[in-house]
Amino acid sequence: MLSPLSRALCCALSFAVVPAAAAQSAAGGLFDHQLRRLHADEVVDLAVRYAGHPVLIVNTASHCGYTGQFGELEAVYREYRERGLKVAGFPSDDFRQEARDEAETAQVCFVNFGVTFDMYAPVAVRGDAAHPLFRELARQSEAPRWNFHKYVVDRNGRVVAAFPSRVKPDAPAVRAAIEAALGGAPAR
Repeated sequence: MLSPLSRALCCALSFAVVPAAAAQSAAGGLFDHQLRRLHADEVVDLAVRYAGHPVLIVNTASHCGYTGQFGELEAVYREYRERGLKVAGFPSDDFRQEARDEAETAQVCFVNFGVTFDMYAPVAVRGDAAHPLFRELARQSEAPRWNFHKYVVDRNGRVVAAFPSRVKPDAPAVRAAIEAALGGAPAR
């Protein structure tokens, strides 16, 4: 059952609040993957990287009307990182707005917007070709309908809120979901 605040936020902003029982069954498998960092050789074990941390996961694109959200994502990351929040960006060309090569994607993220949060090599985020991470996000919540769809994941790997592209990363509802996910003891 949703709290009055959760119901109000859900109705007012049209985002998905995921019932805990539905998300709980697959929490362990969300981060059971290894992915290469954007424009780098380093491969990251997501289970190790995100264990015990709340995570804001976003599918991104370099040539989208929402690309400016990189700056807002970076600001949110800088504000909450000391409290344990991780932010993870996953470029995707599923909506035909990603750069054709990783060097250009890296330029947009790291140089144009000063991104310091985790960015990974491009992956598919929808349909049968979706990376297993995004298939699990969709199973727990919903598949991205466009670039810059945002998922707030709790310390146990459960999606607790999802926000469409039009909801900015620093919107009050996103901040409330992040605050709720951070509610436990700070991660180390």
